[in-house]
Amino acid sequence: MATTSITLPPDYGYVLLTATALTLPLPIFHTLLTSRHRKRAQVPYPIAYAPASEAADSPAKYSFNCAQRSHANFTDNLPTALVGLFVAGLGWPRVSSALGVVWGVARVVYALGYVRADKKEGRGRLVGTWGSGPLVLLGLLGGWVGVGILMG
Repeated sequence: MATTSITLPPDYGYVLLTATALTLPLPIFHTLLTSRHRKRAQVPYPIAYAPASEAADSPAKYSFNCAQRSHANFTDNLPTALVGLFVAGLGWPRVSSALGVVWGVARVVYALGYVRADKKEGRGRLVGTWGSGPLVLLGLLGGWVGVGILMG
């Protein structure tokens, strides 16, 4: 059985720093944002979302549902972002780190826009959707590095 060794580039510390920033402060930000809106909406635990009929009549409950959805969306996409960051960082650590930072900032903008009750159908989140581009690029760069590793 053949073995493959991977040498981390000297700038890989940027990748690790970015990964730490994505996995520590951002989930805390989303948790605090959701908790603040849960309290305002008076939605008790363990109820995950306010019923649609109540959210339609209550801006606070609508905003809570949006905060909860934004948090879930972040949680859904974080593993993909981290894998892309770690693998793409093997080839392009600084570029990958920058893309990870842009994606993280976009997630904050997305969340803050999404909870705006004055934007119907969660349209406030559209401001942060530009952050999907870095996630796609991380995936493509990660794929490129992965193919390079397999091809030797």
